[in-house]
Amino acid sequence: MTQPLHIGEHAVQPPVVLAPMAGITNAPFRTLCREFSGGRGLFVSEMITTRALVERNEKTMQLVHFDASEKPRSIQLYGVDPVTVGKAVRMIADEDLADHIDLNFGCPVPKVTRKGGGSALPYKRPLLRAILHEAVANAGGRPVTMKMRKGIDDDHLTYLDAGRIAVQEGVTAIALHGRTAAQHYGGTADWDAIARLKEAVPEIPVLGNGDIWSADDAVRMMRQTGCDGVVVGRGCLGRPWLFADLVAALTGDGAQAYARPTLAEVADVMVRHARLLGEWLGDEARGVIDFRKHVAWYTKGFSVGSEMRKRLAVAGSLEELRALLDELDLSQEWPEGADGPRGRTHARNKVVLPDGWLDDPYECNAGIGSDAELDTSGG
Repeated sequence: MTQPLHIGEHAVQPPVVLAPMAGITNAPFRTLCREFSGGRGLFVSEMITTRALVERNEKTMQLVHFDASEKPRSIQLYGVDPVTVGKAVRMIADEDLADHIDLNFGCPVPKVTRKGGGSALPYKRPLLRAILHEAVANAGGRPVTMKMRKGIDDDHLTYLDAGRIAVQEGVTAIALHGRTAAQHYGGTADWDAIARLKEAVPEIPVLGNGDIWSADDAVRMMRQTGCDGVVVGRGCLGRPWLFADLVAALTGDGAQAYARPTLAEVADVMVRHARLLGEWLGDEARGVIDFRKHVAWYTKGFSVGSEMRKRLAVAGSLEELRALLDELDLSQEWPEGADGPRGRTHARNKVVLPDGWLDDPYECNAGIGSDAELDTSGG
């Protein structure tokens, strides 16, 4: 059995965290994952932009809503300005919007890195320090954690420096995705980097992220790297029951077999997921439309057919979605190979950065303008 992961006063057992994913880890998806886990683990919100939070953007305020059963409530913030980050964290503390704050320094998408945010930001060491300092100082005692990548590329690795800065500024735990921004989601995650970070910052928990497609992968990562817990992202797309597997594997409950749902069981989860989205959005049709992106993940490996997948991906109501699913051979067993990689798996040749960003890691006055933060949250 693994040891609990301590995030401030919160003991997370097993030490499993749902990675924030834009457009995915909203309240309905967190509900499904939490139900399959039996309420065990830590489930983090979508990325919330600090400026949008401070300005009380309507979409952002919906994203920071947590179900009453979510404890602890975990929110991930993205920001590039220390003052704005501090204001956002103070708002969370003053209005009791969450119990745990995670900071995003791992996003590799161009619209974020071109403005110096996400996985580009730790290269500017003083800026990283200032943001962490403001977050911890304004959190009102709430634990502050951070998620990051190895660096911009193999020639500009930042994770060890960033880890030491995080410890010095009072960050409670660090999650490392074992890829650079240049790798995006391609290639193989470097688990050895997770082990090196753990050795470099023994004072606080280190969580590993990258290429966890099954519960056995999580066990192997913890044994191989010595990390204190795992962060699971793309591996649970269309498979919220992966959290049941993770609980079984990391608590030593050998009596529980890994989930291998039939297509009938998967179809029931799909309809429930779409229904939860509709209830959350306040409109059934909007919920079904939002669910469309999940269809290919849920049906991966099953004999469904490209034409039916297209029909499922344009369903406009719960009734239509259910009727289409009922046309399938729902007796199909869980397919071989469906536990493998899913979601984005491509790399990028170049990281888009502000002009002159790599000239000096200690010069922070250039490259970040007033428009550096996205005006809405969720990615």
